[in-house]
Amino acid sequence: MNNRTMTFGGGCFWCTEAIFRDTEGVLDVKSGFSGGFIKNPAYREVCTGRTGHAEVIRLTYDADVISYKELLTIHLLTHDPTTLNKQGADNGTQYRSIIFYDNEEERHLAEQAIAEAQGAYDAPIMTEIQPFEVFYEAEEKHQNYYNDNKDAFYCQVVISPKLAKYRQFKSDSMVSK
Repeated sequence: MNNRTMTFGGGCFWCTEAIFRDTEGVLDVKSGFSGGFIKNPAYREVCTGRTGHAEVIRLTYDADVISYKELLTIHLLTHDPTTLNKQGADNGTQYRSIIFYDNEEERHLAEQAIAEAQGAYDAPIMTEIQPFEVFYEAEEKHQNYYNDNKDAFYCQVVISPKLAKYRQFKSDSMVSK
């Protein structure tokens, strides 16, 4: 196995986590926070928008199965990267679209993935690209949220339709190969 990690955010981490838990080659997904100035923040603090952190996921993947760039493409096509500090009904800097890179190659791949994904959108992509510094894992109740709470209203109304759309996209992509 060629295990690697990456960190990015696209709004609510519950949605993002559910999609990437459903992605072949992804070995583990953790919900948390990154990009802010408060050490080890709690979810309730990040929700205020005053910590500078974004809700993100940090995933471990097998680079022999799926590439960094493929994961970025999935990320960019499964949320709306054209909105500034907003995803659906969620507003604030904690919901911004962001990619954290670990080295210059990853920065370049992130820029390339954004440029390629731009054709799928009418508005400019607003996704931030920043060097990775630190990831703070969210409280346990936020981990594997969708799988543990499928009957919850938010999961039914927001996450389930997003996951169904992603699964259809994956299925269509497999058929076109």
